[in-house]
Amino acid sequence: MTQQMITLTSSAAEQVKALIAQAPEGQPVLGLRIGVQSGGCSGMSYFMEYAVDKNPMEEVVEDKGVKIFVDPKAMLYLIGTEMDYNDGEFESGFTFRNPNETGRCGCGKSFKV
Repeated sequence: MTQQMITLTSSAAEQVKALIAQAPEGQPVLGLRIGVQSGGCSGMSYFMEYAVDKNPMEEVVEDKGVKIFVDPKAMLYLIGTEMDYNDGEFESGFTFRNPNETGRCGCGKSFKV
């Protein structure tokens, strides 16, 4: 059995749908693109942006009615990751449960593998 690239909780899927619905008018948004980039306290951080087209070599994950476009440079880092959305009293945002992480900074915004 192969492990799925990324999965979404129901809360994350609903928030992705809401973000896509709020996209600038006239912008054809296909889904949300997720990747990793250098930076943060621990060396890497997640990034998200609207996906208006499919880039070459990108993997498209469909889960709970939304499409997630996984940046090809991030694939090895994101295998088995669960994306969630938390709407707390003091902070709201997406969180990632990534089995590939070997450490995470105290602010929770960056990680290392």
